[in-house]
Amino acid sequence: MNDKAEYFVVRRKAVPEVLLKVVEAKKLLESERALTIQEATDKVGLSRSSFYKYKDDIFKFHDNARGRTITFVLQMDDEPGILSKVLKQIAEYKANILTIHQTIPVNGVASLTLSVGILPDTQNVSEMIEAIESDKGIHYLKILARE
Repeated sequence: MNDKAEYFVVRRKAVPEVLLKVVEAKKLLESERALTIQEATDKVGLSRSSFYKYKDDIFKFHDNARGRTITFVLQMDDEPGILSKVLKQIAEYKANILTIHQTIPVNGVASLTLSVGILPDTQNVSEMIEAIESDKGIHYLKILARE
């Protein structure tokens, strides 16, 4: 099986119950700041291990995705031009870089955290993420948040 991340839009009725409970627990955690993960998972009838297993893989889709922010982290080789290629791809998809933070490279690999603004004319965000992921020198990309 291909290990490249793929993104799908599916109807709620096609999503397994465990994933819907993860979304519900995440919503509780966002709305009730004092709530612990254990309390949120107990409220929705989900094990903590299932929550941790799937929490980074499911997000509620917002019809109005424009005007939002996506924050992601990636690990990349510490070689000239790789960061420039990432930034160029974001620009080509007409998204706006809001924040950028790169760590000091360790063993030839640097971590980069980016917050990207989705504008009215931004092209397909999933394709942008896939394009960045497939670049030579990119080891890992994970979406941390969507606001």
